[in-house]
Amino acid sequence: MLLYLETVRGFSPRSLIAYKTDLQQLLTFLGHQRLIRDVSLEDLRSCIAELSKKKRAATSINRFISAVRTLFAYCRKFQYIETNPSLELHTVKQPKHMPRFMTEAEIDALCKQPEQKELLWKERDKAIFEMLYSSGCRVSELASLKLSDFNGRYDSVIITGKGRKDRRIYFEEDAQLALKTYLEARKQRFGIHGKQDLVDALFVNQRGHPLTVGGITLIVSRYSGVEGTNHHQSPHAFRHTFATEMLTHGADIRVVQEMLGHASISTTQRYTHITTERLIEIYNRSHPHGGKNDE
Repeated sequence: MLLYLETVRGFSPRSLIAYKTDLQQLLTFLGHQRLIRDVSLEDLRSCIAELSKKKRAATSINRFISAVRTLFAYCRKFQYIETNPSLELHTVKQPKHMPRFMTEAEIDALCKQPEQKELLWKERDKAIFEMLYSSGCRVSELASLKLSDFNGRYDSVIITGKGRKDRRIYFEEDAQLALKTYLEARKQRFGIHGKQDLVDALFVNQRGHPLTVGGITLIVSRYSGVEGTNHHQSPHAFRHTFATEMLTHGADIRVVQEMLGHASISTTQRYTHITTERLIEIYNRSHPHGGKNDE
């Protein structure tokens, strides 16, 4: 089934690992000798109850349910089973968490950190921050970018996101300048006939090897930690900030959905709640009668 999810459904490597983990849990709960056609709805509900007893988060339980549903749908599709008991499973209600975003002051301060602190590789790190903020792309999408993806211009590039769906992301002038500066520094560091020619990855570590998602996360953590702004952020905060800024400044929600690569408009709508609260805050701060009047 995992091969089917990868090749036909276009699941990412991280999603495949998560599904494999959840299905291994299912086998543990049911016993390795059980046949899939003998598994009942009550069996599946018992598995979910066990996860609840172990104090698993609602997101983890719902991911498990999703994996179980996918397994039984696959087995029903290829006629390994006659009925699908997982159709009657209900997901667990999750507490609503608003996406965490940065203010303009916070994003500006973080983007300036590589040049001010020079903790790692200032040209590369500046380019990473500016490109994350400018495009709103996922950190995995940024890590997958290649030199060959660009055709001499650095204002946009086509990436492959979740579900193997292609979309174009855009880079404004600050991001373009930072990227060009990084590429020149990279050329000087490794030489024209060095590792740079052998590695097509856009972002590399200081040894010339492709930079991973974990590597980018560490870079953001260093500059937003005690050595930098002391306001810890994750790479995803750039994406949240991009979406919030776009909607606050009047971008159509469907356009933002396309830029973020969201499959559902409801995912993008989370940011409208943030922007409404933010607009009220700006209004109260800016309007002559918005603040408290002195007695």
